[in-house]
Amino acid sequence: MLFCLCCNSELLLAGRYRTTTLLSDKGGFGNTYEVTHNGDAKVLKVLTNNQPKAVQLFEQEYRVLNQLNHPGIPRGEHYFTFFPRNSQTPLYCLVMEYIRGMDLEEYQKNRGMRPIEQKLALEWLLQLTQILDAVHSEEFFHRDIKPSNIILKPDGQLVLIDFGGARQVTATIMAGGLNTALYTPGYAPPEQEKGYAVPQSDFYALGRTMVYLLTGKQPTAPELYNPNTDEFLWRKEAPELSAQLGNFIDWLMARSASERPANTRVILQKLERLQRHLYPPKVRQPPQPHNTGVPSTISIIPPSGKGPSPSSPRKTRRGFLKVTAGLAGGGLVTAVVGRQL
Repeated sequence: MLFCLCCNSELLLAGRYRTTTLLSDKGGFGNTYEVTHNGDAKVLKVLTNNQPKAVQLFEQEYRVLNQLNHPGIPRGEHYFTFFPRNSQTPLYCLVMEYIRGMDLEEYQKNRGMRPIEQKLALEWLLQLTQILDAVHSEEFFHRDIKPSNIILKPDGQLVLIDFGGARQVTATIMAGGLNTALYTPGYAPPEQEKGYAVPQSDFYALGRTMVYLLTGKQPTAPELYNPNTDEFLWRKEAPELSAQLGNFIDWLMARSASERPANTRVILQKLERLQRHLYPPKVRQPPQPHNTGVPSTISIIPPSGKGPSPSSPRKTRRGFLKVTAGLAGGGLVTAVVGRQL
């Protein structure tokens, strides 16, 4: 058994996971590590806040990830508690699929905060809505959609992470019951800031995420939001954006949840229509005939010499059809249809 030289704790957690790298120690609830198991890289999240509410949210994240099955959602693998050596305080651990890539906040910073193109915005909107469709279909909603919680993989697939704040849709929530006021300023809608998040709250955060990507500015930036007048004038920072897509994003960010799309299926249908309108599929042209160098019209001149003259056909007893074959010099076959005489 291997032990840490600093704290004398086991390096092989739960008898199978070997810690290799500290990925982040800036999380709100704990630290994130890269671990290996049978040669495969995994992500280990360790909760350092042992408050009952924090533990409840941490356990909930594992249940959500273990229940959902979508390429845009990391798979939950294992949940366990670990007691460091010479400590009576447990550490709560969650192992999940390792997602290679960078989050969209890091992606924008690497590009100098340049706005993304409209076509890419549409593609990402479609991907994220499909992920949300999988989440909402299982009666959950995320509650913390923002650029830093979306990973862009090398193959272009987006992955939504950090389901610690996800909530199950219950009768209490749908009736407007109070829930934990967990949110990120600038991305959370008014009802969520007051502790009344609903599934449509995810659509608002999705719209604000697209504003960040299309303008290169945080939604709380003074260029976009005036706190004195409560005006959110983001479209002037995206002058090349089409009016149709701008209106669609504004629909996602409607102040009242009842004025936003009812569900993910409505959004997907609207996105498909938008794509066809803004980027209609190219019509395939029929293939052109290959130029062989031979004229398309050939004039055939009957050879002189042997053979009957076309002007004086030979009469036959039946009279309907006469075929003359093997004309000299050309190898041509000519069919002459005559009238019965």
